[in-house]
Amino acid sequence: MTIPLGAEASIRFAVGDDDTATALGSGDVPVLATPRLLAWCEAATVAALADHLAAGSTSVGHRIRLDHLRPTAVGGEVDVWAEVTEVDGRQVTLAVTAGDGGGEIASGVVTRVVVDRQRFVDRLG
Repeated sequence: MTIPLGAEASIRFAVGDDDTATALGSGDVPVLATPRLLAWCEAATVAALADHLAAGSTSVGHRIRLDHLRPTAVGGEVDVWAEVTEVDGRQVTLAVTAGDGGGEIASGVVTRVVVDRQRFVDRLG
C-alpha cells in the first residue's frame, strides 16, 4: 500500500428533498442535512484512496470532525474535496472541504483505517 500525501478527489452532489435535515430527522428545516454532508465527505475520502489501495484492501471510517458552516438549499450543487494530509501505517488522515455557489459550506478532517476487506467482513459473523 502506497498512499501518497496529496492524493485527492472531488465529487459534485445535487441537494434533493431526500438530503434535507427534515428528511433525515436531524432538524426541521428544508436545507442540506449535516449527516448527508458528512456522508458526502466520506465518499470523497473513499474516492481519494481508491486508486492507492492494494488488491483486497479497503478503508473504513475511524474519526470525523466536520464544521458545517452555512446552509445549502434544495436544488443547490455541492462540491466536496478530500486530500490526504498524513499517512501513519494503516491510518490515513484527509482534509475535507465542501462548497456551493456561494462559497465554502464545510471543512473538517476524516481519519480512515486501511483494512483487509475479507478479514474485516469475516469478523462480523
